[in-house]
Amino acid sequence: MTGNHYQTLEIGANSTAEEIKQAYRRLAKRFHPDRQTDSASHERIVAINAAYEILGDPQRRQQYDEQLTAHSPATRQRRAAEAQKSYNRAREARQDDEILAEQWRDKTYSPIDRLIGQIIRPLNKQIDALSADPFDDELMGDFQRYLETCRQNLDRARTIFSARKNPSKMAGVAAALYYCLNHLGDGLDELETFTYNYDDRSLHTGKEMFRLANRLKTEAREMVGKSGGR
Repeated sequence: MTGNHYQTLEIGANSTAEEIKQAYRRLAKRFHPDRQTDSASHERIVAINAAYEILGDPQRRQQYDEQLTAHSPATRQRRAAEAQKSYNRAREARQDDEILAEQWRDKTYSPIDRLIGQIIRPLNKQIDALSADPFDDELMGDFQRYLETCRQNLDRARTIFSARKNPSKMAGVAAALYYCLNHLGDGLDELETFTYNYDDRSLHTGKEMFRLANRLKTEAREMVGKSGGR
């Protein structure tokens, strides 16, 4: 038997309804049981009848044509090509994302991480020095100069942070840095307030803000490490 209903009726896929009917009549007559008695002819007439049942009905023919198209070698080849293109685009997108993430780590995260460290690390030493006599003008002047340097570093870090779009792969790191910088800003406000009112509550709150900022700094570094950063 032939491969599909069109081949069974010995017609092309673009045949009209009348051509299909004529082909069926011709083959049905040719392989009619009264004219052919061998088993091969019997199988052929069964196939011819089955083919005409499908192709002779416009709706069933349309469904059959759709199935043929879906399973044709050309369609499979086209789908395979589309799948390959989709895979290539996805791979290129991943490569682009990785390049953007690496650039962001180098140009945004790394300098901000260094600036945050320059703000946080000296705090305890500065407070210890000031605690000798908070009312000493020279000691307070040193502490204020430290806070001014911190403010400058914080402004630089915020400028760097806003200069480059955060890649999706670095979204968690960016969020940690964002809140870290906010905590540092709040902490500096409290520490500066302490230099005017000598209220230990401002000093305590400032230290707590720096502690929270340091925790976020650590979280950001751990996420960078998991993402493959240095």
